[in-house]
Amino acid sequence: MAKPFLSIERLTQQYPDGAGGMMTVFENASFGIEKGEFVCILGHSGCGKSTIMNILAGLAEPTSGVVKMDGFEVSGPSLDRGVVFQNYSLLPWLSALKNVTFGVKARHPDWSAEQVEAHARDYLGKVGLEGDVVHRKPSQLSGGMRQRVSIARAFANQPKLLLLDEPFGALDALTRGTIQEELIKVWAGTEQTVFMITHDIDEAILLADRILLMTNGPFARVAESVEITIPRPRTRTEIVEHPNYYAIRNHLVHFLGQRSKELAGKQSDDADQRPETVRIDKTTAEDEPSAPPPLRAVND
Repeated sequence: MAKPFLSIERLTQQYPDGAGGMMTVFENASFGIEKGEFVCILGHSGCGKSTIMNILAGLAEPTSGVVKMDGFEVSGPSLDRGVVFQNYSLLPWLSALKNVTFGVKARHPDWSAEQVEAHARDYLGKVGLEGDVVHRKPSQLSGGMRQRVSIARAFANQPKLLLLDEPFGALDALTRGTIQEELIKVWAGTEQTVFMITHDIDEAILLADRILLMTNGPFARVAESVEITIPRPRTRTEIVEHPNYYAIRNHLVHFLGQRSKELAGKQSDDADQRPETVRIDKTTAEDEPSAPPPLRAVND
């Protein structure tokens, strides 16, 4: 059986507990992500989502286990893996445009200055930033604009894997919704693989092909992989009308509200902790509403 594009095998993370022992955050986590797939991960605070993200980014080393991308082991940061954080992480002394060109130059050192700038402007345009605004520094931009720059910078570098750590968590609901839709459009035009942390169930359903569900820690694990059986393209206003939407949402709410606690704190039997695949589909023939009976004239 062929390995997925991103393969996480028996990943374990432990830290000193301050009392001479070790605390296990998660243990023997194993899952895969296919090339071009958009995967979100949901779980309560403290279950290890951000730790997994940092390991995938090459910013942290696991206690044990291995991460392979495109057949090669992940070790240290790389231009093949881009990260978008909640706090934007823009260079404050550079304009929006130069924040994007900075990474593009490193990615394509053989490009001319004109090619680099055109490429950067193209991706800024994809997230709605054009004209004079691209010459403003981060301090002169709203929170939504800063996150747009951060997303444009990540996509412009054309990484094989894009990691999003709650990128919309600090934004108001209206701005978040707009940028979510811009993110979908940019991603749809690429073949980039996306792994995203979020606490927003509705956001995960809108964006993802699959949602990974983590149990509570300690000894947390990725317990389920829920397929989003709602066809693309999706919009926030139309997705709620699909017959699978509330069935999927209710399953996610039940897991996070109840099952994540029931499954918490159980040490593994030293085997792979691969998630159970969950597929919910209410669009079968018997679920379709029957056609109304034909109207007929009634004589008094």
